[in-house]
Amino acid sequence: MQNIERYLPWSIRILIAGLFLVSAYGKIYPDPSAYGTISMFEVKQLYPLGFTTELAKIFSRSLIGVEFGLGVLLLFPFDLKKYVIPAVVLMLGVFVVHLAIQIATTGNQGNCGCFGALLPMTPLEAILKNVLSIGLLLILWKRYGTQLPEKSNIWFLSTIISICMLLMFVFIPTYKAVTATPGTPNGPASATTAVGNDTLSNPKNKGVASGPTIAVDPKNAKDTTKTVKPKDLGPKQKQSGYAKYFANIDQGKKLLCFFAPSCDHCRATAKQLTSMKNSTLDFPELQILFMDEAAEEIPDFFKFAGASYNYKVLDIIEFWGVLGGNRDVPGVAYLWNGNTVKFYHSPEGPQAFNKEDLKTQLQKQKLR
Repeated sequence: MQNIERYLPWSIRILIAGLFLVSAYGKIYPDPSAYGTISMFEVKQLYPLGFTTELAKIFSRSLIGVEFGLGVLLLFPFDLKKYVIPAVVLMLGVFVVHLAIQIATTGNQGNCGCFGALLPMTPLEAILKNVLSIGLLLILWKRYGTQLPEKSNIWFLSTIISICMLLMFVFIPTYKAVTATPGTPNGPASATTAVGNDTLSNPKNKGVASGPTIAVDPKNAKDTTKTVKPKDLGPKQKQSGYAKYFANIDQGKKLLCFFAPSCDHCRATAKQLTSMKNSTLDFPELQILFMDEAAEEIPDFFKFAGASYNYKVLDIIEFWGVLGGNRDVPGVAYLWNGNTVKFYHSPEGPQAFNKEDLKTQLQKQKLR
């Protein structure tokens, strides 16, 4: 029992320090530059709280820096009871309140982002983890406070926190550098898509308003011509807001998909859509907005899907802005003359893509 009492304070410190360090690292994993992951954290967690784009960039990097700093300071013998433990408890308490509000407004669904993509966790699981951590810290502070080092060095504390925050801005710039493609002095050229079994070139390039170039395989030429019947004229024309990406998106029936190249759910959805296209007469033209994360996997994405489609690659922040911060991938929007008939926007649950439901929607002759 004495041995437990002796080593318990250190055990609690190491455990909580490890949680903070892993949590901070998780928010920048797995992207080496961390731009992609931290941008998703900003869009999914900070924008809904009312943060502006610039403020979100500063706050996200500062928050991760503070997490790293507090995790490190828990392992040092300076001002633990006076500053470090109260600061850790305060941060955990703020997280609990935020997560509780999130559950009350959107439900206990999705990844809360506490550990980023490293360890997906629902808001409720994160609350339980944080409450348990607060309980352990309060035991450490109250019961074992006399065993904690009482050395005071405010300069050391502030230096560690400042260095950790500064490093976040150094290694994760607030703006992602864009490298111009040879022959395109104004930036990346539009991606080139092939139809059928042809290959893709420059998958990481951002698309431009004019859209990707499409090479049509003569064998599949019959699939590109649709016979518009009077019954399919559809509802009154309107602007969907997506015409800046695909000029013809508001003309007739279209499917606009929001995919991440490395997302297994997105790949499975694309494969189902290809199957529907191959078996459904007058299937709507399908166009894709890809998130610029692992864009080099786009050729493999189309290989898995069984077909290639007209697409654009968007910066992560722009991608989530277009999709909507309260939505998730895979996203499939069924548009008719610019009207949104149906929008699937979740990997699972009632909002997830449903092949049979889409068939039903496509068979309807008018919007209600």
